[in-house]
Amino acid sequence: MWKCKDCGTSVSRRSELLKHYKLEHRHYGRHHSYPCIHFNCPCTCKTWNALLTHVSRCHQPTLKTELTTFKCLLCNSNQRSNLKDYFQHIGQHLKNSETIVCVFQGCLYSTNIYGSFRTHRSRNHKDCSVNDLKHEILETQASSSGVSVESHFSDSIRIDSAGTEPFDDLGVEDLGDSSFEVQDLNHLSHNVELKVASLLLKLEHIYLVSTVAVDELLLEFDYLIGTASVPLFHQTIAQHLQNGNCQVDETVVQDLASTLCKSNPVTASFGGCGPLSTAWKRNKYYKKHFKVIESIEFVLDPQNKKSFQYISILQSLQQILSCQFFLDKAINLKSPHHIQTDKIQYKSFYDGSNYKENLHFSKECAISLVLYVDDFEICNPLGTSRKKHKICGVYWALGNLPASCHSSLSNIYLAALIYSEDVKCYGFDTVLKPLVDDLVTLEQQGLFVAKLGKTVKGFVHYVVADNLGAHSLTGFVENFSGKYFCRFCTAENVDVQTKEFKSGAFYVRTKDIHTAHLETIKENSLVSHFGVKTKCVLSENLSYFSVTESFPSDIAHDLFEGIIPVEIALCLDALISKKYFTLTNLNESIIAFPFKWTDKTNRPHLLPLTYSIKRTIGGNAHENWSLLRFLPLLIGARVPSNEPVWQVLCDLKDIVELVVAPFHTEDSISYLNFKISEHRAVFQEVFPHERIRPKHHYLEHYPQLIRQFGPLVALWTMRFEAKHSFFKRVIRHTNCYKNVLHSLAQRHQFQTAYNLHMCGSSNPSLEVTNVSTLPLDVLNEDIALAVKQKHPHMDTVNLAKNVSYNGFNYRIGMVVAHGSLAGLPEFWEIVHMIVLQETLIFIVKKLDAWYLEHYRAYDLVLPTTRELKLVGPHELTDPYPLAHYMIGGRRLISLKRYIHS
Repeated sequence: MWKCKDCGTSVSRRSELLKHYKLEHRHYGRHHSYPCIHFNCPCTCKTWNALLTHVSRCHQPTLKTELTTFKCLLCNSNQRSNLKDYFQHIGQHLKNSETIVCVFQGCLYSTNIYGSFRTHRSRNHKDCSVNDLKHEILETQASSSGVSVESHFSDSIRIDSAGTEPFDDLGVEDLGDSSFEVQDLNHLSHNVELKVASLLLKLEHIYLVSTVAVDELLLEFDYLIGTASVPLFHQTIAQHLQNGNCQVDETVVQDLASTLCKSNPVTASFGGCGPLSTAWKRNKYYKKHFKVIESIEFVLDPQNKKSFQYISILQSLQQILSCQFFLDKAINLKSPHHIQTDKIQYKSFYDGSNYKENLHFSKECAISLVLYVDDFEICNPLGTSRKKHKICGVYWALGNLPASCHSSLSNIYLAALIYSEDVKCYGFDTVLKPLVDDLVTLEQQGLFVAKLGKTVKGFVHYVVADNLGAHSLTGFVENFSGKYFCRFCTAENVDVQTKEFKSGAFYVRTKDIHTAHLETIKENSLVSHFGVKTKCVLSENLSYFSVTESFPSDIAHDLFEGIIPVEIALCLDALISKKYFTLTNLNESIIAFPFKWTDKTNRPHLLPLTYSIKRTIGGNAHENWSLLRFLPLLIGARVPSNEPVWQVLCDLKDIVELVVAPFHTEDSISYLNFKISEHRAVFQEVFPHERIRPKHHYLEHYPQLIRQFGPLVALWTMRFEAKHSFFKRVIRHTNCYKNVLHSLAQRHQFQTAYNLHMCGSSNPSLEVTNVSTLPLDVLNEDIALAVKQKHPHMDTVNLAKNVSYNGFNYRIGMVVAHGSLAGLPEFWEIVHMIVLQETLIFIVKKLDAWYLEHYRAYDLVLPTTRELKLVGPHELTDPYPLAHYMIGGRRLISLKRYIHS
């Protein structure tokens, strides 16, 4: 028997299991990961055809071959063998030009040519088995003393000319079963039609193939599979009838061939008057069978035709929470989240004070929502259409999902699309009213989740936005060069030049203080007061939402696109002016540097000649992060160790590593606070004429914000901004600007419907495309001994060179952190990787490491004694794999994020 890895369904044949995978678990293809059906094989394949190839090449079935006594009709010899050996014996007669009569029942074909006999057998007796041989050939059937080889099959297997099981029937069930009832056929026909529809939906709204192209494609397929195939069907039917000695009128054969073509459920779905034959019919079919939640148009000004698109957040939640996959992954839905009190660690929002101190949140199951607001251009921002089609997008995500799910764009949903000019004209109070109404209903009445059998309330825990978007939505002043610019405290622009936040010179904004400021504005008819202009539409309507506690800072805009490019430009300008190196030297070093693996993807950009004039190096967040990380390796050897400008860069690198850490303790937060203060002091000493920018001040709030919200890297805008690319692609492919908001919202909802239809599809924790199975004895003695010590019953191992585990890609030669010594992490190099079903084991060798403060990197050296060890991913101090680089004869490794020792 064969058993499905995913749902446990048992079937008797391997081909039936493959059919089951293709029909019932189509969601594997969404994330390009079809796991192998064999339980002892850890491989995954990117496509369905790749899976079939893998199964055919790596898992050839060992057929159960019972020895039988065959009699040769030409030489009368009796031999006990299998069918393959018997045909080899016949082949010897043919090679001697002896005439052989066909050995299968009812066939009188004869020949003395070896090739002709093989062709005849392949064409006419391809699916024949031992039981189809002539009776005079079979002397003894299935002798009890026959030797058999262990089989993967429990039923009789037909052997084709290649000696393997045919795979021609993987797409559909066996329709030849007499017990197959009419309702089963109807169900199968519906499934085929649904599969065709999902394929077309994917083409149109995932790959953004135009409607005209899809219509043309369907017309061609309708002709090829329908009209053009009738003669082929006619020939096949006539041939089979002739082989069976059946005399049927030619008209009947023609009608039968035509009927078979027309009744094909594939062509019936999109051919002629099929439900998928036109774009209008397809959209109607999608909305009915894929539960598309359509956008609603809200009119702002009928005369000027001003409107926006809104997608009901309640309907979206209802559909999402009807999927068991999300319920299984969700935190704080089935049972209240357990708050850890023994050891303070900040790993997620649930560990922050904003959640812990809110008794209403922390003592009952609740739906956690994360909102995102930002403007984006769908046209060329430098062209003539600049700002004409600038759109404000409101997205949301389910905060109950673990952090590993937040990076997937399919888990970020659309709430509203509004023209930015309309937001400025009518205000957030008007354009967000439908969203706020739904949020009020969710907060006060809750949402009934059928699969849980109860009503669950939901809350907006925080809003992700850049500083401009956050200030616009919260009602703070949007001028960051004005007197009051901070939404976290009452700091003045003049005071931040001489005072730090941790000095206690500024009042932290609280709910009561913010309310008092609003009252003052109302009573005195002020434009603003302490940086406050108006009320926030969310805090005004939602009982458990606070302006001062729900808008965390964004490290992508503050650090990677704010402080880093400016400070790098200042420091490089100073270092070049001191003639340590030139800009040409730096750019040549960037080009020649041998970036490896993931570092190569986000390699830093070349610095422009105008960076000194512009006072910034430009670049996107990932490129700036990479440049700061590798700058010590690129030019560190040229700069003296006592250079104060170099200290500014190195302190900034330390701060970035701490800020992007995936979890924090009180010690790491205190260390971050110290480094921020130290960096400020050194920066002002080295560049006394440079002003402390607002983003420098926001950086001083980070320790406090981590205690409130957990790791800030989980709250950055990077993944939400990546969602903009979908709408830009739609416009680029359609090139249609008529009713843009409706078109974009509709396209997005079709895409979401497809993703939810395939729900249950997350990347498996372990993905490996190729493994080598070897006996343990052939491995190096040290490696074999290390494996035996941990797994004494293991005789063979599956070795892999490239493995993805929990979103991290590991390769042989990478370096991982495991354990600590004297407060510093210990590093180990991956020698081999063993895959045991869904378990990954690293065989690593120890590396001695010395910290080089000038390079902010570790110098790795092989120890005198070789120490090998087996380590699981969960045993790593930090799961992020690193690459080492040879710099000046040293093997250096630069951390990407802070590692807790």
